[in-house]
Parts: sequence; C-alpha cells; structure tokens
Amino acid sequence: MGSEGVQDGVSWRLCPSAVSANETHAPGSDVAVRTDRIGWSIMAPMNPSPALRFLTPAGWRDLHCHADANGHIASLQTTTEPVAGYALPGIPNTHSHAFQRAMAGLAEHQTDPADSFWTWRELMYRFAGKLDPDSQYAIASQLYAEMLEAGYTSVCEFHYLHHQPDGRPYDDPAAMSQSLIAAASDVGIRMTLLPVLYMTASFDGRELEPRQRRFGHTLDAYLALLQNLRRKENPMLRVGAALHSLRAVPQSVVPALLDAMGGEDFPIHIHIAEQVAEVEQCLSLRGARPVRWLLDNAPVDARWTLVHATHLSGGEVHGIAASGATVALCPTTEGNLGDGLFPLRDFLDAGGRFSIGSDSHVSVSPVEELRWLEYGQRLHARRRNIVATSRQPSTATVLLEQAWKGGAASAGTASGAIAVDHAADWISLDPTAPALAGVRDEDVLDRFLFAGNRPLVDQVHVAGTCRVEGGRHRQHDTIAHRYRNTLQHLLSKT
Repeated sequence: MGSEGVQDGVSWRLCPSAVSANETHAPGSDVAVRTDRIGWSIMAPMNPSPALRFLTPAGWRDLHCHADANGHIASLQTTTEPVAGYALPGIPNTHSHAFQRAMAGLAEHQTDPADSFWTWRELMYRFAGKLDPDSQYAIASQLYAEMLEAGYTSVCEFHYLHHQPDGRPYDDPAAMSQSLIAAASDVGIRMTLLPVLYMTASFDGRELEPRQRRFGHTLDAYLALLQNLRRKENPMLRVGAALHSLRAVPQSVVPALLDAMGGEDFPIHIHIAEQVAEVEQCLSLRGARPVRWLLDNAPVDARWTLVHATHLSGGEVHGIAASGATVALCPTTEGNLGDGLFPLRDFLDAGGRFSIGSDSHVSVSPVEELRWLEYGQRLHARRRNIVATSRQPSTATVLLEQAWKGGAASAGTASGAIAVDHAADWISLDPTAPALAGVRDEDVLDRFLFAGNRPLVDQVHVAGTCRVEGGRHRQHDTIAHRYRNTLQHLLSKT
C-alpha cells in the first residue's frame, strides 16, 4: 500500500514501485512515472485534467493528466469516463520578435516599386526607436495572450531590442529582457529567451548605423547579459543564445562566443539565408554561401536552430539535415516579406527537422503557419499533399509532428508530447465546433488544420494550469485594454 496526503495545499501520493527502483506505473495508468532512489513514485499533481482523448506518442488515449509542481506531467491515468473532447500537445512558437506585433498592417502601402524585406526594415527601425520596457511589456503581453488563444504554449523570443534608442544601456542592462520575461510570466506562456548578439551592420564589418545601436553589444557585454539572465531560469523560463545573422557577427567572434559558452547544452539560434542579397554578400566577402560557411566554421548540431534558411543549395539542404539542427520556418512572415519558399520536400527527404514561428506576427496562428507552409509547396509543385508520404499519408500529422518535435528541440525543453516528464502543456479542441462534426480519431489533425478559419481551440493548459477557456485568455480584457492604450500612444509619436 502507498501513502497519500496534502502538503502546502498540494496533494501527493506515494505508490510502491512494482517495476524497478527507477520506474513504476501509476494505478490505472499505462505510462511509467519516475521513482526516487528507494523505489517510491512521487506524484505531486495539481488539479487533474478532465477526462480527455489525448494524442500521446502511442496514439489517442482517454486519460486524466496530472501535472506536478514544476509543471511537468507526473502521471497519465486511463479512464472509462465520457471524454470532454480531443486534446493535443501545445505547439511551440520558435521564432518571435514580440515588438513587431504592434507593426502588423502598418507596412502594406507601397513605398518603392521594388518593396522587399529591406524597405520593410526601414519602418521596423523607426518603430523600434519608440519603445521602452513598459511599452514592450504591453505589446508582448498582448502577443503572448494571442499565442495562447491560438494554441501556442511556448515561445522562443529572439530578442535584440536591448538598449535605449540612442544605444546607451539602461540602468539595468537587462531591462528590456526583463520586460519580456515579466510579460511571459504574467500571461502564463512558457518562454525560451534568446538574447541576440548584434555587432556589425554588414558582412564587411562596418559599424552599426545609429538606428541599430540599441541592438548592439561587445562580446564581453553580451556574455555578461547572458550570465545575468541565466540566473533567472526556472521551470517556465529557459535562456539560450542567438546570433542575429552572419552579417551582424564578425566571423572571428563566432568561435570566441562558442568557446566562452563552453559547449553548454542550451539552444543557439541564428537568422540565415533569408534573403538572396544576404547569400550574394556572403559569397562575395566570405567565399561561401551562408549555411555552407556556418556548417564549415561552427559546431552546428542539435542545439542549433537556423531561422528561415530559405535560399539553399542541395548540399546545404543535406548538410543541415546531417547536422541535426532544426530549421525554424515562418511562412506567414516569409510570405509577407516576399522572401521565397523553403525547399521543404527535399529537406524532409534528407531527414531534416523543422519547427514553426510567427516571427513578425502578421498572423498569430499555428494553423495558418502550417497550412501555408503546405500550400506554398503545393503552388510551387502544382500538386497536393506535399509533405505526406506512403508511411504517413496524413498531411496534418506530418506537419504537426514536425512542429512538436522540432519545436521542442528549438526551445530546448521537454515539450511537444503528452508523456510523463514532459511539459504539461496541451490544447483541447471545441467539441461543439461544426468543423469537428462526426470526426474520427484519424481525421482530427487534418480537420484542425484544414477545415476553415474559425479557431477550434477551446482550452489551453500550460504547466498544468488553464490559461485559456472558451478560446479566450482569462486576462483577455485587461491585457487588451493596456495594449490599446500603449499602441495609441506609440502611434501618436512623430
């Protein structure tokens, strides 16, 4: 017999190990849970989930999910109760510039017949120059609430807005980072914060332009920022590192940075090969295409996420796949900016792994990112179901499994699966939605992605805590009111 009780308001149960000193099964569960050294399974669940049909690595299972005090799944218990609906793992958003959410819709007037990323960047610089920690907090809070409502349960925040507009550090050099951490914490989204190293304006090493100075660090100052932020890590916050791009980090600094980080196992992200002009400049000044140069000059492995990687040679496609790195694809932003199409089928055939991000946040929807990832490939190939295979004929299953597994790798977290010791992050779908009428288990994911534009997300749990109910964040009105006031103030500035 085991023991049970309540401590500090948290119920617990000790179950004698029936398997080994390190593994047991919770009563009524077909999923093993960890045990301590004396062979007792320590489960400290928060409120268990209602009975739901969860998508687990073993398929659909009718379960109650118990989360522990650190927000991980402590046990999954099978149930014969009627289930309240379908539940999927939460989806990681692996590339975000939070402040750009407030720019959405402001760059859709032509300013040049050859409008591109480079002309869009001019507006971004002007807008970024207006922000401070308080306004960034309001924007990020709105964005992160929208992410949760859409089914994202974690975010990789690629953060380069470090200093005051004139480039002087704030009294607290981490003030802008702190505002993002606070927004994520208050809204309840899991975060991997990626402070960005940004040192030069171009491949030729020229100094940062005045508008870029608030992005910049010396290597020593950047490492000090990383050290400061890593002390703040907790079960809901990871801190990784990011290089803005090869054009923004001198080639001699890349090995110095990696040496200083000591090979530690935390995420490393970089923008790369998003623009044809970037590829051409890298070829001219470094003698190699950007991805080829990175693979040849850095220990690229499973810790790395290459953001965009749009313009690749065949060798680069296979090189990324062989390295174990993840590519973060952002189809709505890449489409909005006219970047181009990633060679997705070739990459998957090479064994590559991808995740998705909303980047500039012209759309905040994993459904739209994944749908347009597939649709862009269909338009290019002029046929349907590009990512599907004979082994896995469901297009949505392939897309979501990549988003979950690649997302966990990009975020550096145990997430993206309904399994013991993984993050207790899940989304449940609205069982009354017409788009799910008569749905079968094998159709759920395809209906979720391809059955229209009405959001199907009902509830969202992060770390076992319900953050969204009825498709609406529990702090929706307060967050939206603060955001409206902030945006009106920012747009009134000349």
